[in-house]
Amino acid sequence: MKDRSRRPIRWGLVAFATFWMMIIVPLSAAAAPYAALVMDARSGEVLHARNADTRLHPASLTKMMTLYVVFEAVENGEISLDTPVKISSHAASEPPSKLGLRSGQTIRLRYLIRAAAVKSANDAATALAEAIEGSEARFARRMNRTAKALGMTRTTFKNAHGLTERGHLSTARDMTVMGRHLFYDYPDYYNLFSRITADAGVRKVYHTNRRLLGSYRGADGIKTGYTRAAGFNLTASAERGSERIIATVFGGRSTATRNAKVAELLDMGFRRAPTRVALHRPARPPYMGKIGAGEGTPGGYGKKVRLVAAAAVKRSLRPQARRVTEPEAPVVLAAKDDIEQAILAAQNVEVVADITAEVTPEADATVATGSAQAPLPKVNPQPRPKDLVLARLEEPKPDPVQEVVTRVSTSGGRNWGINVGRYPSQYKARKILLKTALNEMSTLDGSLRKVVKRPTGFDANFMGLTRETADLACRRLQAKQITCFMIQPGGGA
Repeated sequence: MKDRSRRPIRWGLVAFATFWMMIIVPLSAAAAPYAALVMDARSGEVLHARNADTRLHPASLTKMMTLYVVFEAVENGEISLDTPVKISSHAASEPPSKLGLRSGQTIRLRYLIRAAAVKSANDAATALAEAIEGSEARFARRMNRTAKALGMTRTTFKNAHGLTERGHLSTARDMTVMGRHLFYDYPDYYNLFSRITADAGVRKVYHTNRRLLGSYRGADGIKTGYTRAAGFNLTASAERGSERIIATVFGGRSTATRNAKVAELLDMGFRRAPTRVALHRPARPPYMGKIGAGEGTPGGYGKKVRLVAAAAVKRSLRPQARRVTEPEAPVVLAAKDDIEQAILAAQNVEVVADITAEVTPEADATVATGSAQAPLPKVNPQPRPKDLVLARLEEPKPDPVQEVVTRVSTSGGRNWGINVGRYPSQYKARKILLKTALNEMSTLDGSLRKVVKRPTGFDANFMGLTRETADLACRRLQAKQITCFMIQPGGGA
């Protein structure tokens, strides 16, 4: 017969274990240390800081630096956005979050960028690192070199994706600096961080921070991150009017609490930031190229070689400029009554040699090869007649240069446009166009503001854009809660 008396004890142990699992597991993320920093992106002024210089696990905030290095490589011609990248077994084996790439698969670089920026895919980040530097270890060295150049003094990268690794650490201050450089150094790529969805080639991906982007007015990026050691991290940027605030949080307890805290910090930043402040863009670091591109070359780690060369050269001699003398106008001899004929004769003169000194045999020269040169003949010039005068031929003045100014053509793909709304009056439409142009100068500079009368109102359009510029402008305006849609060549939306 079974002993039923032990059953309550057994059930009690199960209940006790379940209770502690419910308490301990959620607290694993909460155990991550908290840190935060709020910065006015325009001036770089810190508006709030807490544990901002504590070295913590950055998680996928790491991918901001990964993408920064990739943008640098693309801009300087190391690689193209359409370069096919072959996926290694190392990249394919990265744990989630991932795009699901297979070993040996080929995919264009632009899709890897989208997957890393929007979905925070670890396999895409590793593939990017291997495509740029050949290995993730070399790419990490380049990340650290770039971090030092950006002023990220307390950051060390060990990988391209941000998964927990010993010594892979950063701070809230350094990650805020990283986000600010992304915005100012590569504005053409920054719109990636505000895309709710993106085509990653093999499938459609969704933004890991779409909740904050959709709920916080003016939010347009930048990057989320989570590991058990790091907690829930986020570097976010938002713009309202002329003000832009960047906030970073390390060690959030959950996605919801992290987003709420970031929204609170952004609100604090907008309250504390002055409405008018001088814009001080961060200094963009010089391009240094690939790791180990060559000792002593701008692209390599040839610091030692350069120092030795500098020490060896004690003095740099500047060559003297060669003296250039303007040829004199032709000179002819003419009688007082025959000046006109002298001028006509001078127009046919090519070379006039006036030897006024007697050449002696002592003036003989020797050529550079050492061979002797024949002595010049002795010349006794005849005295100038007293009734002669000098007539100098004035050189004709060149015709004035005619400058032709033409208007820039809208060919070459600049036949797209964007619409920012329909308004009841022409005045209102023009006012909105001017306000929008001032608010989005980086993409709309050079476009044509055009008001089109419709049966139901006046359309406010920007014309003369390329398709890429129109798409970028619309995305940036939509991120600022401004209505915008693209106008195809021919007028279609």
